[in-house]
Amino acid sequence: MEPGEELLLHVCCAPCATYVIDVLSEQYSVTIFFYNPNIYPDKEYQRRLGEVRRYAALHDVPLIVAEPDVAAWYERVRGHEQESEGGKRCELCFAIRLDRTAAAAVDRGIRVFTTTLSVSPYKDFRLIERVGLNAAHDYGISFLARDFKKNDGYRKSCALSKEYGLYRQHYCGCRYSMKDTEHGKKT
Repeated sequence: MEPGEELLLHVCCAPCATYVIDVLSEQYSVTIFFYNPNIYPDKEYQRRLGEVRRYAALHDVPLIVAEPDVAAWYERVRGHEQESEGGKRCELCFAIRLDRTAAAAVDRGIRVFTTTLSVSPYKDFRLIERVGLNAAHDYGISFLARDFKKNDGYRKSCALSKEYGLYRQHYCGCRYSMKDTEHGKKT
């Protein structure tokens, strides 16, 4: 089956992108969008971006990298720094990234977008869906609401990551989720 309609895929990291790109490429012409102002420190950001670049090149998937507005991200999550992972801070973080993805899709004439965030067993699909649908509504385009962790998506993404020798991080990305990991809490 030839890929059809264009889709802009927000990617948080290469390991999460593996399975999701495989699934979406069956129906869509996928372009990767890397916008993650939450990733801390810069060395971690560069490592994740490097792995996304490598994976995109291996699979000949177009990649757009948007400059991270780190200051705007910190401003947006201010007051929620001490919350546990999965709380309001994460909702705000998803919103800033999916809003930027929707805007980038509109700028490029792409009518559908989605995210790899839902492949993680630690991320609430319903929350991601709500945030994505809100961004889609605001920009007049469609959000593909799909829980990629279903049908063993997370396990498959782990296997593909291993197959391609991808760096797999141990925390979601922000300095606050790093703190949770340091205390033995999974992210």
